[in-house]
Amino acid sequence: MKSYVVAVVGATGLVGTEMIQTLERRKFPVKKLLPLASEKSKGKQVRFNGQSIAVEVLNDDAFAGVDYALFSAGGSVSERFAASAVRHGAIVIDNTSFFRMHEDVPLVVPEVNAAALRDHNGIIANPNCSTAQLVVALKPIHDAAQITRVIISTYQAVSGAGKLAMEGLEAETKCYVAGEKSMPQAFPYPIAFNLIPQIDKFQDNGYTKEEMKMVQETKKILGDSSILVTATCVRVPVLNSHSVSVTVETKKKLTVLECRTLLEKAPGLVVQDDPAKGVFPMPILASETDPVYVGRIREDLAFENGLSMWIVADNLRKGAALNAVQIAETMIQN
Repeated sequence: MKSYVVAVVGATGLVGTEMIQTLERRKFPVKKLLPLASEKSKGKQVRFNGQSIAVEVLNDDAFAGVDYALFSAGGSVSERFAASAVRHGAIVIDNTSFFRMHEDVPLVVPEVNAAALRDHNGIIANPNCSTAQLVVALKPIHDAAQITRVIISTYQAVSGAGKLAMEGLEAETKCYVAGEKSMPQAFPYPIAFNLIPQIDKFQDNGYTKEEMKMVQETKKILGDSSILVTATCVRVPVLNSHSVSVTVETKKKLTVLECRTLLEKAPGLVVQDDPAKGVFPMPILASETDPVYVGRIREDLAFENGLSMWIVADNLRKGAALNAVQIAETMIQN
């Protein structure tokens, strides 16, 4: 089997670390792993396949000989260095938002639109974490009954904001329980025992940037700009795994049984839907697993052809690292 030189940009960050672990866990054919990060991470070590590998400093010449470059170090880093990677012959799989809405850059979730990988200019975008898990569940419904409207509410774990946010939640929780005051560390307000209905900056239309990402990316990945999409994104005091409450309206009516059957057959999905027995997806069960879980499937009471459901997935895996590695796997297979 052919093997590949794989660079991970942002190798010491939360998602970069997960990317390296995912490459190892899925036995991706890595000939050489090249962990890249900023100057402040120089000399740090990452573990891969039982070996310690020194982190190298990211620069324009770092991509010589690289086949795949997985980026997860912020949009400004992707803007600055992705072109350098492509010039050296690497295929860039970018986990940031910078390239997602570029017309010449495919935005891909392999279970949904792998065919988009046939047409790229060296850069492939990974979607927003909540969007990734959402569209895996929407795809079989859209194919069967044509979705016309999607209403989304997200419950996003603090891991989506990085290591500091996770450490902050733990510290705030300990202080709260002890009756002590603590200052917020990663958010403008306390997150322990609280909800923050803002993720990213507010836009002129009253929606946040995170919410507009979900609106625009959902349409692009499903390949249908006519779908009406609205979203409310909320940060919740959960360490890991995002949850999404979604209502879809379809052109053709689907019964709950028909919908459940479609989802049970869909790749990347696990249906957990037996409310009478307390069976439904939860972040604590989804964390550190690969699938997208869906449950609470029911007819919506507001739309004649409406269905409501609850979707949960590990945002560091399917929402980021896993999806990026799956993109590379799909390209190799095809």
